[in-house]
Amino acid sequence: MLFYNLSDRMLAGMLAGKMFTGIAWIGIACGIWLLLFRFVRFGAGTLKQAYFWIVLLMLLLTLAGHFGIQPIIAQLKEAALPKDVMQSLFRDRFATWHGISSVVYLIQSLLGLALVAKQHSR
Repeated sequence: MLFYNLSDRMLAGMLAGKMFTGIAWIGIACGIWLLLFRFVRFGAGTLKQAYFWIVLLMLLLTLAGHFGIQPIIAQLKEAALPKDVMQSLFRDRFATWHGISSVVYLIQSLLGLALVAKQHSR
């Protein structure tokens, strides 16, 4: 929506990055809370539950995306300045890391759907 509605692609990218940062912190907080809640409720039996492992994997993917992939993407954008990264020598590397980030986000989304489906199947 940002890239479609804003004529300035750099501004759209900056806003998207800020939104993803907020979403990542919410995901980290929720993931930690859900894992702690399960441990308090079920103790060591939590480790035998698919729910725990799905949430843990989602949390790990969020951490990898936020602290691993996003800094690389930000560094590539900064190195491209004053040009847009897609108009720079860093275009291919940016596209690769952006693709990796998209796949990670897709996997997180599918895991979230599986978690919701699992909870509703009870």
